[in-house]
Amino acid sequence: MKRTEIKDLLQGKGLNETVCAKGWVRTKRESKNVAFIALNDGSTIHNIQIVVDFNTIPEENLADVHTGASLSVTGKLIESAGKGQKFEILAENIEVMGKADPDEYPLQPKRHSLEFLREIAHLRFRTNTFGAVFRVRHALAYAIHKYFNDRGFYYIHTPIITGSDAEGAGEMFEATTLNLLKIPLKSLENKDKIKYKNIFIDIEKKYIEDIEKLGYINDITESLKHINFKDITIKELLTRNPEEIIKNTYNDYIKSNFSDHFFEIANEKSFKSLINKLKDELNEKLLKEKVKIEFNKRKYNKSKHPYLYYNIYNILNPKLKKVDYKQDFFGKPTNLTVSGQLEAELAALALSKVYTFGPTFRAENSNTTRHLAEFWMIEPEIAFADLDDDMDLAEDLLKYCIGYVLENCKDDLQFLSKRQQDEEKQKPQNERSMELFEKLNFILKEPFERLTYTEAIEILRNSKPNKKGKFQYPVEGFGTDLQSEHERYLVEKHFKKPVILTDYPAEIKAFYMRLNEDGKTVRAMDILFPGIGEIVGGSQREERYEVLLEKVKQFNIPEEELWWYLDTRKFGTAPHSGFGLGFERLVQFVTGMGNIRDVIPFPRTPKNAEF
Repeated sequence: MKRTEIKDLLQGKGLNETVCAKGWVRTKRESKNVAFIALNDGSTIHNIQIVVDFNTIPEENLADVHTGASLSVTGKLIESAGKGQKFEILAENIEVMGKADPDEYPLQPKRHSLEFLREIAHLRFRTNTFGAVFRVRHALAYAIHKYFNDRGFYYIHTPIITGSDAEGAGEMFEATTLNLLKIPLKSLENKDKIKYKNIFIDIEKKYIEDIEKLGYINDITESLKHINFKDITIKELLTRNPEEIIKNTYNDYIKSNFSDHFFEIANEKSFKSLINKLKDELNEKLLKEKVKIEFNKRKYNKSKHPYLYYNIYNILNPKLKKVDYKQDFFGKPTNLTVSGQLEAELAALALSKVYTFGPTFRAENSNTTRHLAEFWMIEPEIAFADLDDDMDLAEDLLKYCIGYVLENCKDDLQFLSKRQQDEEKQKPQNERSMELFEKLNFILKEPFERLTYTEAIEILRNSKPNKKGKFQYPVEGFGTDLQSEHERYLVEKHFKKPVILTDYPAEIKAFYMRLNEDGKTVRAMDILFPGIGEIVGGSQREERYEVLLEKVKQFNIPEEELWWYLDTRKFGTAPHSGFGLGFERLVQFVTGMGNIRDVIPFPRTPKNAEF
């Protein structure tokens, strides 16, 4: 007999007729002459009750009916006389299609922590929470495709393997077929040695100038002289916070009064841009070993090289080598993409309206509730459009998707809302989240507030939390990189509505954003939501060839890597705009889940690639 989905049975489809339901047992309870089985097939959050009369089906036939077992049930769909369900099936035949040993099956009918469920992600779909989350995730994905299709956009599949870093973040997964136990190497050419030496000299010069300017040179020398440099690798020198290095190599550091200014200097963008020139080109393993040898040999102390980056270029010698990527599959370094934007721009400058919806990857060693190493992005690009058009599109898309879910996922959202409220019962009232339906309607009810970054900085600078030192990251003025706490203050406290910030400082945004006439800001925009802060980031793209070329140089991006991108500005360039919407961030917002790892089926995070 053909199966009828439980969501249809619960609407009365086949009432007073013989029907077939198939699914997994959630619970079973028995009394003297009857048993009640709650069956769920994933089509709805609600179970259908199977009533088993022992006069029809002997009790011993239910010996293998336990939580988690899969059943095929045939019987009559009738109106329920009991509370809690409108319809139920009076069973005539029950077939156990797959057993679940109650001594081994981990999802017994009790409350499980989300942390535990992540460890059994292959089974967590069967819980009410994750069934609801992934039905909502599907609805949002469908809504996105429907939205763009109905408005004449073309869906573009952009490459997952790429030779460029669209964001310039340098946190990419390398894709290679080289044997990692026997990597082919080639010697550095003389011009490379000279280039690297000059980079280190620049670092040294800039570093010493800045600390002398601040007048902390004596404090820094005194604190650094005790450091045991032999344990510091080149990776730590180039990527780690100096504060961590000092704390891990000098036990007495905690007792000292070391200046915070040193840490600020070492994290300046000027340092990072110089250091990033080296990261992908040097053979890290060989250099790491060479550094250890050199540090041991030199026995750094207070009379020799007191500065963290001082004279590192001496380590670079004629024996240093780098990877010969010509022997790799693509003949050049390649990575997993962090964005399909650049390729989508190429399509938009011919098809006018396009979008991507695909997986992206970032090798950011971050274990937070907001970060994943693998995530999905929606990235529309529209030709002949400025930033206002971009903001209009993004706002309309978000409202459409949320409206679609409110209309089509009511039962799941009701469950998730109650779950969230139950989770937060113990929190003080002022720390609880906005009720889920209230939060979603909060997005729909009013136009988003639009203001410039400069205006937002003034609001934040003069706000009570900033004046009273309540912000973890104080807002001092133009150039401040806004954090989640600042974004949430603007949305939840000041405007009490979603906010779009525009015209950010060029120095804190990507190279492809259109430079404003003031030469200091770019035509960027971020959309801020309650609870999570930024949900969309976009911009009007830089369509002027000469300006874009200059920005590529400023960001130290090799022109040969982006020749194809620059070509579109040479041949029929046009104003165009686009944005990126993190899909998991949207699902997290709509479902109210506190951890982004709980809105993607199999999360990929540092030290975790299970399933």
